[in-house]
Amino acid sequence: MKGSMNIYYDKEADFLEINIGKNRDGYFKDIGEGISERIDEKTGKVTGIAILSFMKRVEDLKDIKIDLPVKIEISA
Repeated sequence: MKGSMNIYYDKEADFLEINIGKNRDGYFKDIGEGISERIDEKTGKVTGIAILSFMKRVEDLKDIKIDLPVKIEISA
C-alpha cells in the first residue's frame, strides 16, 4: 500500500481513523471489538482502520512511542 498516512481523531466521539493514500469511496467492515477496516469500494482492498473508544483503550498507557518511518501492512 502506497501513499501518505492520514490520521483523524474525533475527541468527542473518541474515534480514531487511519487511512493510507487518497480518500476513496469505501465502506467500513467490522472486525470485532470496536475495530473496523476501511475497504476501497472499487478494489476491495483495505485502505485503513478505525477504532472506537480509542483513548479508553490507551488510557492506562503513560507513553506511546512510534518509530519513524512507519511501515504498515494491513491484511484481511
